[in-house]
Amino acid sequence: MTRPIEARNLSDLSGIRHGFFTRQGGVSDGIYASLNCGLGSNDDSEKVAQNRARVALHLKSSSPVVLTPYQIHSNQALVVEDAFPQGEPPPRGDALVTRTPGLVIGILTADCGPVLFADRHAGVVAAAHAGWRGAVGGILQETVAAMETLGARRDHIDAAIGPCINQLNYEVGPEFREQFLKKSSEYERFFQIPSGQTKAHFDLPGFIEAELAQLGLNSIESQAACTYADESQFFSFRRTTHKNEPDYGRQISAISVA
Repeated sequence: MTRPIEARNLSDLSGIRHGFFTRQGGVSDGIYASLNCGLGSNDDSEKVAQNRARVALHLKSSSPVVLTPYQIHSNQALVVEDAFPQGEPPPRGDALVTRTPGLVIGILTADCGPVLFADRHAGVVAAAHAGWRGAVGGILQETVAAMETLGARRDHIDAAIGPCINQLNYEVGPEFREQFLKKSSEYERFFQIPSGQTKAHFDLPGFIEAELAQLGLNSIESQAACTYADESQFFSFRRTTHKNEPDYGRQISAISVA
């Protein structure tokens, strides 16, 4: 199995396992090739389950299960202590937080920003799905607050931003930009109109990193890879839309306490 992209600051933490997994190393085919972990896609559910089991195995879990929420672009961070009940839909939210050793938690993305968190001292980890709605709505702040309820300290938390759509390929309309400027005029710096174009492009990873920087964390690392630009490595909702494909896969970002 192809190794995932790893954040150096998290890799240096003993007792923490993590990975920003690409689309490589799975069993799905066609438009879902190959490590599609999206339960909400129209891919064969057995293949998706096998792909997720490979992720769990890579993180040395004794269970083939990776917990992911039913993502709704919210600011809801959920504390989990055990696997979700079988046969029931996962809880709705956009971040999972745990201190249970061996429990692999993750989130799914296909352009949005995956963020992994760890406080090695407290043995608390988290995975957050930070699309623009969640990021501006407070999902990062709520994730850190949920970690604190389990004993984490902000100045002990290391965070890493995984691959997501970069500014060059993230064209947005004026109504998108206005939603940010209504919150703060300072957000103007995350919008840029490239030479020869008329519409602004949004810097999602830059915005996420700036929001994290306000939280007093121990360290923040950002992976620069663009999900839209690199089709061989990443699924991308926007690229799929531009190519008029019927559906798209999702890559997973996951973390656990050893």
